[in-house]
Amino acid sequence: MANELTQLKLHVRTADQTRRAELALAPDATGAEIIQAAVDNWALPADTDYALVNVTTGKALAPDATLAASGVRPGDELEVQPVLVAGCKSA
Repeated sequence: MANELTQLKLHVRTADQTRRAELALAPDATGAEIIQAAVDNWALPADTDYALVNVTTGKALAPDATLAASGVRPGDELEVQPVLVAGCKSA
């Protein structure tokens, strides 16, 4: 059988835009899978939490949602952003 799922050609980059890649991903790929691939391939700090944002639409992708369910379209640009955790001292 031929490729049942059409590949989505997307751009993925880091928040500081020092790393970017043009990828063809299956519509059933999840945000978490894309983040993990970026951490592995770009040697990003593994002890940091990341979010995936579609900068084309300005919407964050849920880690367990697929690209198709998140409304990602061919040509969209996705950004892997570190999640900053701010804390406060209690008195």
